[in-house]
Parts: sequence; structure tokens; C-alpha cells
Amino acid sequence: MGEKYLLGVDVGTSSIKVAIINEKGKLKGITSGVYNLIQEAPGWQQIDADDMWRACLECIGRLKLEQKIDLGKIGGIGISCLCPGLAAFDREGHVLVNPIIYSDQRSVEEAEEIKQKVGEERMFDITANNVMAGAMSGTSMLWVKKHLPQIYEKIYCFGHINTLVAVRMTGNFAIDYSNASYTSLFETGGGYRWSDELCGKIGIPKEKLPPLMKSHEIVGELMAEDLIGVGIPKGTPVVIGGGDTACASLATGVIRSGDVCESVGTTNVLTVCVTEPKFDRAFINRCHVVEDAWIYQGALSHTGASLRWMRDEFCQDLKMAAEAFHDNVYDLMTGMADIHSEPGAGGIVFLPYMLGERSPVWDPYARGVFFGVSLNSRKDDFIRAVLEGAAYGLRQLCELAEQVTGEPIREFCAIGGGAKNTVWSQIKADVTGKDIVTLDVSDMAPVGAALLAGIGIGCFKDAYEASGCIEKTVYKRFVSRRDDDEVYARRFDTYKKLYPQLKELYRSNY
Repeated sequence: MGEKYLLGVDVGTSSIKVAIINEKGKLKGITSGVYNLIQEAPGWQQIDADDMWRACLECIGRLKLEQKIDLGKIGGIGISCLCPGLAAFDREGHVLVNPIIYSDQRSVEEAEEIKQKVGEERMFDITANNVMAGAMSGTSMLWVKKHLPQIYEKIYCFGHINTLVAVRMTGNFAIDYSNASYTSLFETGGGYRWSDELCGKIGIPKEKLPPLMKSHEIVGELMAEDLIGVGIPKGTPVVIGGGDTACASLATGVIRSGDVCESVGTTNVLTVCVTEPKFDRAFINRCHVVEDAWIYQGALSHTGASLRWMRDEFCQDLKMAAEAFHDNVYDLMTGMADIHSEPGAGGIVFLPYMLGERSPVWDPYARGVFFGVSLNSRKDDFIRAVLEGAAYGLRQLCELAEQVTGEPIREFCAIGGGAKNTVWSQIKADVTGKDIVTLDVSDMAPVGAALLAGIGIGCFKDAYEASGCIEKTVYKRFVSRRDDDEVYARRFDTYKKLYPQLKELYRSNY
């Protein structure tokens, strides 16, 4: 029968990644593509579903044409996606509402309404999560119901992005537990079902929600003519998959209680695996793609985005230099900051809450702050302050995780493109006091999705066998240096005190 391949698709904030592995876990090919975000009003952010699908097809085509991969060997497909990304469909699977993503702010009023209807304590008891506009898709569902009534009447099913991809591939609707954990309608702590109580109080009929599946379960067989046309066999099993961080955690090996990983991209997420449903409100708490396991996620929503903003608005000179000399602009930025700015960033402390924040403050009104600016402050201090601000946020999340689990974190692995920036990773190691092991493969989410496909079609017995087959090559180990503990401790203390003192000002400035 020959070698069998497994394909994983990962839909991110503005790009899609597609990976192919064989049944022994060896990476055969990986590629990525970008697509458009739709921003019809300030604070609104949606993925263009058609453009995302175009990018997906192009990626798969490149794997065939440029990387010479025989798509006829694909025996299973798995899906990974950012969370949440709320889409709505008619009965035939046509998209009525493009995916409303986690950073969308349009449903602030609906979030407050849900808190009033349900009560924050009761919500946390059932879902293990807080309510926040965009960050939990129930708020976006209610917004659609209130503001798009004609479209709402046509909606057969809401879903997340893996629902969308599953419908495009198979014609069938489904959502997995890790995605359902981000809806404000799901019993996360072990019920593994839609909550009748929450659906009733919030006003979203359970009939408009997709069937629930385990992440390795097969949602259907491939029927999409455009994918069959490029060479993937018709009828290939498609597995529903899971959230991107959960899928990446599977591939990285964060599958047993106490395992920890950091993913570094547009957002910065600290993930802690647990096997007991014991939750803290500072975290996003979700079902893992591993059975009978959960993950705490400390999600700093805009850390990588903050560095990109700094690049685009204040570092055009370095951007042009990088293009001229074929260098990485982020390496130039962080390298200059490392040389010309001391630890502590010249007294500047940065809060990276650039468009609201999830962990640990859960505040859609929060915004970024540069505190401690003086006439002596230089551009390199501002850049370093952005790097350190992300590190202080990571340290805060590490300390909270240690309090909840009762176990110390001595080191953790890191994945994602930003993890390979040596200056940033060293700053994080120094600020947190933890050693950081950066893995060589940055894009683990599509690999995790492919592993789930392998479990679904029987290539692997379970998640533990699947994860164990992935070679986790170390790119670099960053050992925490203690030379600057004193200055980092002072700045971290300032970082923690800033938000509580600004909280009411944020709201009054909205």
C-alpha cells in the first residue's frame, strides 16, 4: 500500500499554514500563505472566508508543484484554527457571517448583557471562563442576533473556523471540545455538552450550534472538488481537529499534567497542561485535544502585534535597511535595542494591552501604555520596553500558573516565529527566571492537526503515541541569567501596579 501521508491545515489570524507528515511523524513539507482581514468599522476584525480558502488551495498546490509531494498518498486531513473565529452558515453551508475573531470589539455591550443575565460566577462555574467581547464567541453570536436579524433568521448553524473548513471539505457541520470551550455555551469542566441553561439565558438556541466531537473524530469524507482536483483522493477522512494552541501543544509534547509551552506570534500564549479540572479566572481554560486533559492558557493578545506596530510606525529606517541587505527587520530592531538600551529600558515600562487584553485582566477597554518616558528616552528604549513588557506579562502568567497548580515552573519550551529571536527569548528567560528551550520547528499547529488526523484514521493508538513520534529538535536553549534581577524586579512591580490604577481611566476614556 506504500507510505501514507497526513495533512494538517492551520488557519491563523492572517495566514494559513499547511503541513504534511508521514505516518511515522516525519515532516514531508510545509508552506504558508496570507489572506485578507475584513475591517468594516473601528474595532471590527473578520477573516475573509473566501480569501482564506483561496490561500489554502494555493498552499496545497505549492506542496504538490514546488515541494514535489504526491498528494495521492494523503490518507487523512486534520484542522487547526485560531480561537475563536465565529462564522455562521445557512443549511447548505454557505457562509452568512465571515469569521469574527478574538480581537473583534463590536460585542462589548453584549458581553455586559451576558454577565447580567447569567452572572459572572455562574458563567465561570459552567464554562471555566470569563466573558469578553470577541474572546468568547457567544458575545458575537448575540451581536449577530441583535444587529443582523435578517441574517440571523437564515442561520442554520453557528461554528468556529474548523467548522467552516470542515463544511468546505465535507459538507458536514461540527466543532470540537477545545473550540467549544471558547463559546460561553459549553460545559468545559467535564460535561462536554452544550449548556441548556446558558443557551436559554443568553438566547442562542442549541439547535443553531454544531454537533460536538472529540478532536480526533472524523467529521466526514473529502468531497470538495477543488481539493480533489489538485490530487487529494476523494473520500479522504477529515478529522475536526482543534484550537491552534492545543494542536501545537500536542505536537510539542505538552500532553501530561505539568507540561508547559510558550507560543510566540501575533499573540503570546503560555500553555499549561493539567489532568484535573481545577481552574483560575486569570486564564482561558479549555479542553485539550488530548482526551481527559485540559489546558490553562495565558493569552497576551497583542505582544507580537505591538512589535510589528513599532516596526511599522517608528522603524521605517530599519525596515528599509533590512530590505536592502536581506536581513530580518526584527533582528535589526531587537539587536539595536540590545546594544543601545540597558535592562530596564531606561526606566520605561510598557503595558502591551494595545486593543484590549485577555489574560490576566480580561478587559476590552484596556490599551497600551508607555510609562516612565523622559527626555532621555531613545527609540531603542521604546523597542526594548516592548520586548520587556511581553516578558513581564509572561512572568505574571508563570507566577499565576504556579499558584494554581502548586508546582514550580523551572523551564518551558517555546515555539513560533518570535521564539527564534534570540534577544527577545533571552530577555524573557532573564525576566521570568525560567530557562527557555526553543524548538527548531516553529509551526507546530498544522503538525498537531496532522497528528489528530493520524489518530482518527488509526495510524496512532492515541495522542501520546502520536506526540511521541515527532522529533523535537532544539533550536537553542536560553538559560536565565540573574545579573539583572534587581532592575527587572522593580520594573515588574511597576508593571503589575499600572493596570489596577488605570482600570477605571480606561473605561472612562472609551
